Amino acid sequence: MKLDVNGVVRDVDASPEMPLLWVLRDLLGLTGTKYGCGMAQCGACTVHLDGKPARSCVLPVSSVGTRKVTTIEGLSPDGSHVVQQAWAQADVVQCGYCQSGQIMTAVALLEQKPDPSDADIDAALSGNVCRCGTYVRVREAVILASRLKRGGK
Repeated sequence: MKLDVNGVVRDVDASPEMPLLWVLRDLLGLTGTKYGCGMAQCGACTVHLDGKPARSCVLPVSSVGTRKVTTIEGLSPDGSHVVQQAWAQADVVQCGYCQSGQIMTAVALLEQKPDPSDADIDAALSGNVCRCGTYVRVREAVILASRLKRGGK
């Protein structure tokens, strides 16, 4: 089957039932998307399908179809995406395991709501679990990214 991943159409030899997460990690070598719970509960495996967040750990690859898949590697080749920059400036990361899913969710939120309220941020990211508890810094980073995206500082 063919998958459009990070703007490149790739031939993938996978069982139709194989979760997209394992196709990305094991077959395509894109290891930025993490395995967390395997039940779509923690958000570590979040990628975008046509710009919308999706939990790749439970998504059969056959259900992707022609939708465009974007992983954390697809945001920018060098970490220069505004949300990635805000994450670094707000010093969000501790262990970092959940961060690719958090960032992918934040990017989708900012596409929908360029100037989100605290309640918007909490609602969008409530399904993303961070064992280190960096939620306050996550919110700060989303607010910073929102300002940067709109040309502020």
